[in-house]
Amino acid sequence: MKGPQTISRFLRNFHVRKIQVLISLSSITITILAVVLVSALLFNRFSKAAEANAYLNLGQIIEQVNANLELYVSGMQDIFDLAQEQINAATDIPDDRQLGEQLGTILNTRKDLVSMALFTKGGNLVRGVPELPMRQNTKLTEQLWFESAIQNPGTLQFTPPHIQNLFKSDYRWVVSMSKSITYRDDSRIRQGVLVMDINFRTIDELSQRVGLGKKGYVYIIDSVGNIVYHPQQQLIYAGLKYENLEPVLNYAYGSYLDDSEGEQRLITIQTVKPAGWKIVGVAYADEFLTTKKELGGFLYGFLLAAIAVILIINLYVSARISQPIRRLERSVQMVEKGDFGTNVYVSGAYEVEQLSKRFNLMLRRIRELMDQIIQEQEAKRKSELDVLQSQINPHFLYNTLNSVTRMAELGRNEEVVTTITSLSRFFRISLSKGNHIIPVADELEHVRHYLIIQTIRFKNKFRYEIQAEPDTLDCLTLKLILQPLVENAIHHGIEKSAEDGFIGVYARINGNNLELVIRDNGIGMTQDTVDKLLSGRLRSESGSGVGVTNVQERIALYYGKDYGLHYESEPEEGTTVTIKLPIVRPETPKKEGDES
Repeated sequence: MKGPQTISRFLRNFHVRKIQVLISLSSITITILAVVLVSALLFNRFSKAAEANAYLNLGQIIEQVNANLELYVSGMQDIFDLAQEQINAATDIPDDRQLGEQLGTILNTRKDLVSMALFTKGGNLVRGVPELPMRQNTKLTEQLWFESAIQNPGTLQFTPPHIQNLFKSDYRWVVSMSKSITYRDDSRIRQGVLVMDINFRTIDELSQRVGLGKKGYVYIIDSVGNIVYHPQQQLIYAGLKYENLEPVLNYAYGSYLDDSEGEQRLITIQTVKPAGWKIVGVAYADEFLTTKKELGGFLYGFLLAAIAVILIINLYVSARISQPIRRLERSVQMVEKGDFGTNVYVSGAYEVEQLSKRFNLMLRRIRELMDQIIQEQEAKRKSELDVLQSQINPHFLYNTLNSVTRMAELGRNEEVVTTITSLSRFFRISLSKGNHIIPVADELEHVRHYLIIQTIRFKNKFRYEIQAEPDTLDCLTLKLILQPLVENAIHHGIEKSAEDGFIGVYARINGNNLELVIRDNGIGMTQDTVDKLLSGRLRSESGSGVGVTNVQERIALYYGKDYGLHYESEPEEGTTVTIKLPIVRPETPKKEGDES
């Protein structure tokens, strides 16, 4: 049991840069490479020999079939030549009684001869054996054997198997041999076509006798790729089986591997010389290359066994050497899980002891730095909120006081009082006794005073309204998030519009969210301008300074990335900004990390 446990621990703690791993990998790699190289050479040598033997055996089988077919076709060709000689010797073909007897004798010498006939070039029967009436509408001159003979005068033509349809007799599958010849009729030389039909059964039987394994077979094609014989000829005609004939047509003799049907097949080709047919032997590699397959299986098993033995020996030796380092590693894993209070001490070799001491020193320093970082980050977070909320640009105060001065000089005392009152309340709410979170009612009051000041400054160029659903008034929100957006609406929307402006501020509950909406009828913005505004590249130089980017950052910092601003704006159509916040009420317990 110790052996498997040692291997299991080693695999769990495997790391390529360990000394014992490097030593093990080196020896394992060299040994395995040597074994693999020798096995590959043996496999390559023996597999080539097995493949060559398979091709040789297949070639011999197909060559034998080819010899039988050549002998058969040559015999038929001799009979055809004999019939042609008898016709050439006759002086009056239609009425020569002796010729009829001679042709009948030739026909009766072979059971596989179906018929012989001589036709004129116009397709009229001159002489036929046996003497049977012809079928009607055979379109004789359009048949392949007739056309081939006319187009290739003096050359014997062979056709693919077809139904014999010349004479009124049994329908038989035949192969036609035809040739354009001359004959005498009333002592005149005429041109005609001699055809001899051979029963296809003999060729079928010769081909079926060939055995190429359990799945292998032989088929025959002519010189242009027409199927002469196929054991599954009906499936071929029905389109249910396909033979890849293109590479076959490129070979007169030879062999090649084909995998067009998803299985590797050995294709062997021989040509029947008199007919120009090609005999194609199809054998499946998994049947004929069994020696190669068995050798591959043996070498594969040998490799696995050798690798397993080498691994066991090397793992055992390396495990014995690396025990102290593994103990140190297990101790370090405790630290990795977050237990920084653990002190690591491992006895053993000098280097291991020194490593454990240095690691303890590092742990102490890490604990100190982590405490320091936590304090610094907490302080930084608070200071960021304070800084973001205290960025009040002096331009706003300066412009407001300047407007008050001009109104006082003009004797507009009532407007002076209103402006100063709103300004004081504006700053009182801005301060909020140092609180970052205020009720929605106070935030709306803050923006209302800001709008009062701006309507006086801009001489009533716009009007405004502030509406809030009653349920929203006691909700809590970050302060100073409405005023920057209203300021942006005035300076980038209303101020540049020739028409009277309108600004609406609304508070509502939408599902589980609080939404604060600022809507204006200003000049609107393109999407590019909206992007610049959210990125801080578009900013009013005369505003309060708490910009749109500031608002977005504060909301994300306090509530998370799921909350913030959403702009809807079209040029000349105005702008609507929606602030999405969580619903938080004074009695709702605060989350961890929330500030008051």
